[in-house]
Amino acid sequence: MIHAGGAAAKLQAAGGVRSLAFDASTPLQLSSGEALAPLSVAFETYGALNSDRSNAVLVCHSLTGDQFVASPNPITGRPAWWPRIVGPGRPIDTNRFFVVCSNVLGGSMGSTGPGTIAPDGLPYSLRLPALAMADAVRAQAMLVEALGIENLFCVIGPGMGGMQALQWASAHPKRVFACVTIAAAAKQSAQNIALAELGRQAIMADPDWRNGAYLAHGVRPTRGGSVARTSAQLAGLSAQDVRSRFESARTQERFAFNAEGANDTLRQQQGAGFVDRFDANSYLYLSRAMDGFDLGADFGGRLSNAFQGGATRHGVFSFSSDWRYPPEEGREIARALAAAGAEASFLEITSAQGHDAYMGNEPAFEAALTGFIDASASARGLALNGGGA
Repeated sequence: MIHAGGAAAKLQAAGGVRSLAFDASTPLQLSSGEALAPLSVAFETYGALNSDRSNAVLVCHSLTGDQFVASPNPITGRPAWWPRIVGPGRPIDTNRFFVVCSNVLGGSMGSTGPGTIAPDGLPYSLRLPALAMADAVRAQAMLVEALGIENLFCVIGPGMGGMQALQWASAHPKRVFACVTIAAAAKQSAQNIALAELGRQAIMADPDWRNGAYLAHGVRPTRGGSVARTSAQLAGLSAQDVRSRFESARTQERFAFNAEGANDTLRQQQGAGFVDRFDANSYLYLSRAMDGFDLGADFGGRLSNAFQGGATRHGVFSFSSDWRYPPEEGREIARALAAAGAEASFLEITSAQGHDAYMGNEPAFEAALTGFIDASASARGLALNGGGA
């Protein structure tokens, strides 16, 4: 039994997925004003905590990611999604750090989400309360506390994970020593909201969506889900890659530019079975949580106020060809951090891989990230190698 704040959290394991189950006595208070209980948070860990529990790193995944950041997914068989960054000898070295990665609240890989069975024995579906990025961070905080970790050495994430990392640094500045934001923004752009809404409308227009109750009918809105996936894939490419692939499709066969052929590399990394592995209602909930993310909104509309008085060290990384979260949005974060007096660095990586460059072979990014992690570890007083309990 693991104890969190005096309340019991039971460790569960099924099908290779580990989760902490918080009973009804430990509800999660949501931004909407509602409470969610019981609650499960699925997670994976890598490496070992040191004796003073000061080497924990929390990795936050992107919209369609999961907790298997450095190991194969036992459910889908997909490989680790960030093996170049997390693992032995990698920038986030599991020989040095204790790495925790949880399935985000609202996800479809073990954490409470719309596909979870509610207390009445039926899937939550659309009965699940609306979720916000702040709610995802609150659920992660419950997990971290249950694991006996008071302070995190680092919180890191790309895309939606970067939003969570920023939320951590703002909401828990004394519990986060370093924060790494990758290919993300402090506020969702109108362009991204529009693309996400197209995906949501496609899912809801699929006859098999059944007003969100498709699981009860034994079907899935696969056609709408494929369109939503196409939208997400296209946003992950560079503008040049989109143009070249469209031109290739145009010259070879009419209307051949589709979700399955949009990006061969991405398809290999993430698998072609998106509609089977990722719950459609989870896509609705999480994409809307991203669209509602505006870190400065609760601080008088000034982003710098969100970091005022914090002591967290920040590393902000953007990629030159990322038109989903262009470098200017990273610079905006860096400017706000500077205005708040935070210790921060910003780096734009020249890359032709678009938004998804963070998953590819980018030596300059990996070297810069390693430098930031090592410098932060030195400032924290952590050993440059080793790890261990």
